[in-house]
Amino acid sequence: MPSLDTASASQPASERAPIHVLVADDEPHIGRIIKMKLEQGPFRVTLAYDGREALDVLEREADVSLVLLDLMMPQLSGLDVLARIRADDRLKELPCIILTAAGQEQQHRRAVELGASEFMTKPFSPKKLYARTAELAGVLEDEATTGGDMA
Repeated sequence: MPSLDTASASQPASERAPIHVLVADDEPHIGRIIKMKLEQGPFRVTLAYDGREALDVLEREADVSLVLLDLMMPQLSGLDVLARIRADDRLKELPCIILTAAGQEQQHRRAVELGASEFMTKPFSPKKLYARTAELAGVLEDEATTGGDMA
């Protein structure tokens, strides 16, 4: 799993390469909100619109440091993608935040069983999502420019 090494952790955030985050959500407006919010800080975001596309990005781009997965997507669900990530030796430690609509407690339990790092219910606060993403990616608070809520 790509991670911040100690040399890059000692560099100012402005001199470090952005942290690559994959956002997989079949609702384009949700992906755009997340992308705009995360790119206010030290993140570079790649959007995928279904589970198969998310896996393709993970196969193609070795520098993804964190994944945000919507549960309900075409092709493969967020749970399907999470299961494949956890089964892959190269990706199994990758932090994964699951995004879902309210009332999906059974899927929440399954996501926890599969090793989800976090579970957030839509509608979510972009500010809280940013803060949790930054925390899981190892971003120091003084490096983050979190701004106000957007949704």
